[in-house]
Amino acid sequence: MKTYNVLTIFPEMIDAVFKQGVISKAVDKGIVSINSVNIRDYAEGRHLVTDDYQYGGGAGLVMKVEPIYEAVSALKEKSDTFVVLLDPRGKKFDQKAAEHMASNYDNITFICGRYEGVDERVRELVVDMELSLGDFILTGGEFAAITVIDSIARLVPGVLGDEASADEESFTTGMLEYPHYTRPVEYKGLSVPEVLMNGNHSEIEKWRMEKAIEITRKNRPDLLNIKELDIETRKKLCAEQKRGLSKKLKLNVALMHYPMKDKQGDTVATAITNLDLHDISRSCRTYSVENYYVVTPIVAQREIASRVINHWMGGFGSTYNPNRMEAFSHTMLMDSLSEAVLDIEKRHKKRPLIVATTARPDRATITAKYLGVISEEQPVLIIFGTGWGFADEVLETADYILEPIEGVGEFNHLSVRSAVAILLDRITEI
Repeated sequence: MKTYNVLTIFPEMIDAVFKQGVISKAVDKGIVSINSVNIRDYAEGRHLVTDDYQYGGGAGLVMKVEPIYEAVSALKEKSDTFVVLLDPRGKKFDQKAAEHMASNYDNITFICGRYEGVDERVRELVVDMELSLGDFILTGGEFAAITVIDSIARLVPGVLGDEASADEESFTTGMLEYPHYTRPVEYKGLSVPEVLMNGNHSEIEKWRMEKAIEITRKNRPDLLNIKELDIETRKKLCAEQKRGLSKKLKLNVALMHYPMKDKQGDTVATAITNLDLHDISRSCRTYSVENYYVVTPIVAQREIASRVINHWMGGFGSTYNPNRMEAFSHTMLMDSLSEAVLDIEKRHKKRPLIVATTARPDRATITAKYLGVISEEQPVLIIFGTGWGFADEVLETADYILEPIEGVGEFNHLSVRSAVAILLDRITEI
């Protein structure tokens, strides 16, 4: 039998919740035991005080170390128990943690903090693990304890009516779960998808995989870590996602040559380079970018770049290297950023989000993964700089600033060609 102890100053909260539902039935069957422990029973003095003012000043009370220590000690005299402190400072609880705790510990004690938390010595004396539900604050650890216990206990054999129920749920497979339907077939104009009723199990499995990928990418792109998936799921995920990705993303790239800063901080126009023209065009076509805009107000610069592009698009270069012709097929020369924005707006009937790039982490306002999600719904123009960075007026036009690329050492000076390729790969990552 699995035993879950809950140290709290409100034991009635715990008792009330687990008198209902699936877990209560497991308690009745003797599969699990929920034991609420009143911390006040281990407090001293007439008023059974469990909290006090904090040393050093500050708002809020702190839960005292003595009653918590004594309560845990009393439990350990009866049975060895793994002690978990529920606290915002803890590691984020997830399905993998639930699976680990369900299979590795028969007796777990949860300490429910309140107010400003517990005296630090509680951690040092009795705590084996600290857990947090996420990046938000609750009025007390009881709510977290209830959630964690429910998540763990339902994985204990015999708790769920159907043992297979937990096998394909959200997070268990590394993705969110596919949609479910039951009778009636049609309700208020919405029907059950035909594929679920045709009896073709391979088609049903394929549909469910596609929907799981679609829902996960939309709502929780952070979960799509293919390294953690089994080989078959990884193959399906890559194949299904890549097949439709190029048609969905509304990504555009602009390489700005004005207004830029020089080494002294003055506003200047930089020169178009042959390498930037070729390599960024190739990267943009590789990642199905709609258009690559080369932006400069200098007419002579645009004329030189135009001769290069025309050579590969219609001259000898088009037959000598058709791949290079394809790379340049979506490269456009513009005299200003506003002209590029207008071109995208004409195609999509909507102004694109302008996303600037930077090498400074403190300026970033959006991650590459989230930008990939946004670009499925609306047009995006990512602007890259040359010289010594954008003039201030360029950054002021941006809706977001993309998280930078950071290396493993102190040197951090990638070429813009490399930066474009790396960021496009991150944005389209599956």
